[in-house]
Amino acid sequence: MSDSASLDGFVDKWRQCWPEWGLVSVFVPAAQRGRLSAWLALLHELREAAWGGGDPTPGLAKLAWWQEELRGWAKGARRHPLGEALQKLDAHWDALGKSLAALPGTRAPLDAREDQALLRTFAIGMLACESDLFGGGEPRPDDVDRVVELLRAERALAQGDSEAAARLLPALETARGASLTRPRRLQQAIVRERLRLAARDAGDRGRIPPLRLLFAAWRAARG
Repeated sequence: MSDSASLDGFVDKWRQCWPEWGLVSVFVPAAQRGRLSAWLALLHELREAAWGGGDPTPGLAKLAWWQEELRGWAKGARRHPLGEALQKLDAHWDALGKSLAALPGTRAPLDAREDQALLRTFAIGMLACESDLFGGGEPRPDDVDRVVELLRAERALAQGDSEAAARLLPALETARGASLTRPRRLQQAIVRERLRLAARDAGDRGRIPPLRLLFAAWRAARG
């Protein structure tokens, strides 16, 4: 399999889990859509490694591998197919790699403060790369806090805990994140709409109505 085919496979895997982006990507500049798909596919791989599956052992190994891989990206090397689209771009890959050390402790946290600190470490590394990739300055501390809540919601969704996801909705209802990149604000909007579905019915597996999703994305794109 060629690198391009493998790259497409990872992007398709992400799209299957986040089909909403098929609509909301219209709010992203056309020149950024290719890198955005690869970037979100990378984050999907990291989420799966950190929070997916019943046995944490394979995920721990994957996170360790990704730490090494991202250090390689910072030095001009790559092994993973997603690096075909991302490694050549000027971003804080080493900072993102270092931040992955915080993720194992977030899989099944026992202490809320420690969980917040660990998620914040990862969020800062992630947002540094997003600012490089999609344009933007350093996010405000309160917007980083909002991203921490977003990560908690993504974790609950990844672990299939609809009730825990629904309880996080109030924290994201007013989150706009003006200092965040547009793709991050759009992801917030998607997750917020997923949480609204979960809040209405903890067992809801339906899709967000397209018009509602487009309106939420339009508001997020405006900042």
